[in-house]
Amino acid sequence: MKIAFHPKLLDCLPTYNRAQFGKDIAAGITVGVLALPLAMAFAIASGCSPTAGIWTAIVAGLITSALGGSRVQIGGPTGAFIPIVYGIVAIHGYANLMGATILAGFFLLAMGLARMGQLIRFIPVTVVIGFTNGIAVVIFLAQIKDFFGLQIDNLPAEFFHRIKTLAAYAHTVDLPTLGLASACFAFLLSYNWLAQRITFLRRAPGPLAVLLVGTLVSYLFDLPVETIGSRFGGIPQELPNFGLPDLSIHDFGKLISPAITIALLGAIESLLSARVADSQIDDRHDPNQELVAQGLANIAAPLFGGFAATGAIARTSTNVKSGGRTPIAGITHAIVLIGIVLVAAPLASYVPLATLSAIVMVVAINMGEWHQFVELRRYSYNYRIILLATFFVTVVFDLTIAVELGMVLASLFFIYRMSELTRIERRPLREEASEPQFLYPDGTMRVAAWQLFGSLFFGAVNKLEALLDPAAGHPEVVILDMTQLIQLDTTGLEGLENLLDQLKKRRCTLLVCGLNSQPGSLLYRSGFIDHLGDENVLPDLSEALKRAYILLPNLMGNSEEDY
Repeated sequence: MKIAFHPKLLDCLPTYNRAQFGKDIAAGITVGVLALPLAMAFAIASGCSPTAGIWTAIVAGLITSALGGSRVQIGGPTGAFIPIVYGIVAIHGYANLMGATILAGFFLLAMGLARMGQLIRFIPVTVVIGFTNGIAVVIFLAQIKDFFGLQIDNLPAEFFHRIKTLAAYAHTVDLPTLGLASACFAFLLSYNWLAQRITFLRRAPGPLAVLLVGTLVSYLFDLPVETIGSRFGGIPQELPNFGLPDLSIHDFGKLISPAITIALLGAIESLLSARVADSQIDDRHDPNQELVAQGLANIAAPLFGGFAATGAIARTSTNVKSGGRTPIAGITHAIVLIGIVLVAAPLASYVPLATLSAIVMVVAINMGEWHQFVELRRYSYNYRIILLATFFVTVVFDLTIAVELGMVLASLFFIYRMSELTRIERRPLREEASEPQFLYPDGTMRVAAWQLFGSLFFGAVNKLEALLDPAAGHPEVVILDMTQLIQLDTTGLEGLENLLDQLKKRRCTLLVCGLNSQPGSLLYRSGFIDHLGDENVLPDLSEALKRAYILLPNLMGNSEEDY
C-alpha cells in the first residue's frame, strides 16, 4: 500500500500572492482573537487549566494548518470534547488525559496512513445528529455550577450523580455570579442582532466582546465572583515546559477505551468541519491527510501541556468569512495566540469564570441541531429510534456506547430494509412454455422459473426456501432468472449451494440465467458453476427454456399414473 503525505499547504504555495497573504493575515488575527476565550472556556469546562486550553489551540492549530488536508481548517480544543475530557480527568487524572490524547493521536495517524478517511462518512447522519445534540446537552449541564456559582468542589462526571449533586447544592447559588453570567449569556445570544445596529460591534467576534465586557464590569464594580486568577492563579507569561506526561506503561491499558473515544470523535468532527469548509470555498479536502495532521496534533499537544484537539467548525467558518483561503491563515492564528500569551497573559487573571461559562453555554446551544427534533415526525420510525437512542445514551451514559449503539441500530435497520427489498417471485411460463413437453398430463408445469430481485445476502437468504416449498409443485427443471440480482454475498452463495443440493436429491435440474457481474464473479470463483455445470448457465430466460426443453424427457404416450 502506498503511503501518501501531501499537506494542502504545498498546493497553495505555487500560486500564492501578496493580496491573498494580506487576507490570510487579517483572517488569522481575527480567528486568533476569537480562539482565546473559547480555548480558555473549553479547557475550564473540561476540568483543565485555561493555560492547557490555550497551548492546545496553539500547538494543534499550527500542526493542523501546516500539515492538514484542508486549506482553511482551524484546529484546537472544541466543545464536543468537553464531556469526554472532563470524564477522563475526573476518573483518571490530567496526566492520564495527556496519555490518552497521545494514544488517540497514534490511532488517528494510523487511520490516516491506512487511508480510512472515507470510512468516517459511513457513519449515518442520524448517529451524528444524535450524539452532537447529546454532547450539547452534557456541555450545558456541566456549566450550571459556574453559571450559578454553586459551591461544589468536584462535579461528578456521571449523569445521575451530576444531577443529584446540582440539586443538592442548588441553595448555594451566588447572586453576583448568576447576575453577571446571565447578562453575558443574554448579551452573547443577542450579539448578532446588536452587531447589525451597532457598527463597532461588527469588528469583534461575539465571544471576545463578551469576554472583554464581562471582565471590565467585574473589575470596575469589584464584583465578588470567581476569576481565572482566584481559581488557577492566572496564566503564566512564558512558554510551557516540553516533555512527556508522567505515565507508566501500565497506565496505557486503562486508557485504550478513552483514547478510542477521543480518536473517533476527533476524526468525525475534523472531517465534518472540513466538509463544511469545502462547500464554503468550493474546494475538496484530503480526508486521509487531515487525519494524519489531527493525529500529529494530538501527539504533540500533550508534550506542551495540552490535551485533545480537532477541527473546530465555528473557528473554521470564521476563518473563511474573514477571507482566509490558505493554511497561512491558520498558522497566523497560532502565532497570534503565542503573542497574546507572551504579552497579555497577566490580564487573563481578571477574567470571571461566570463569563466563560456563559460563552460555553451559548456554544452548546449553537452546536445542537435542535430543529431535527421538531422534524422527526417527517421521518420513519427507524430514523427516529436511531437518533433518539443515540441522543439519550450520549446524555445519560457515554459517547462511545452511544455511537456503537447507533451504528448497531442503523445496521440492523439497514439489513431489515434490504431484506424487504429483496424479492424472489415466481414467473408464469404458460406462454413461453407452450410446448406439450413442458406439461405433466394433469396440466401442471414440469418447469418452474423464479426471478430474484435486489441483493441475496445473509439477511434475505431465507427467501430461497420458497423454491423448495411443496406447494410450489415438483418441477423437474428450476430456472433462476438473476437479471435483477445486483449483489450476492457468501451467505447467499451458501443458500444457492444448499438449494442445488436439495434439487439434485429430487432429481431436479437447476438452471441459472442473466448473471450480472458481481454475482457471476462470485459464483465462478467459488466453484458453484463447476458444481452446477457450465451448460446450465444461460444468458437469458429464453435460452434457459430451450435448455429445459432438451433436458425434459418426452412424456407423450405415458400415463399419468407413471408420474
